[in-house]
Amino acid sequence: MKNDELQDDLKPEYTKEQLGKGTRGRFYKSYQSGTNLVLLDPEVAKAFPDEKSVNDALKSLIKVAQASVQQSKVSGDNS
Repeated sequence: MKNDELQDDLKPEYTKEQLGKGTRGRFYKSYQSGTNLVLLDPEVAKAFPDEKSVNDALKSLIKVAQASVQQSKVSGDNS
């Protein structure tokens, strides 16, 4: 479809009556289940081309952090 074929049928302003009645709490249940979407800084996004690379890097970081905690417990370090 070419740009000149597009028709904008949106009005510049709508009244409350034209919008209809909203449903309170419509998305509450899905919101409560949580979301895992995050916005990456541009330099971070550039380093990770897809979700698999982000997940792999984060899983590696988790392993390093857990190993560090375990090492601290073994050595008796309280810091």
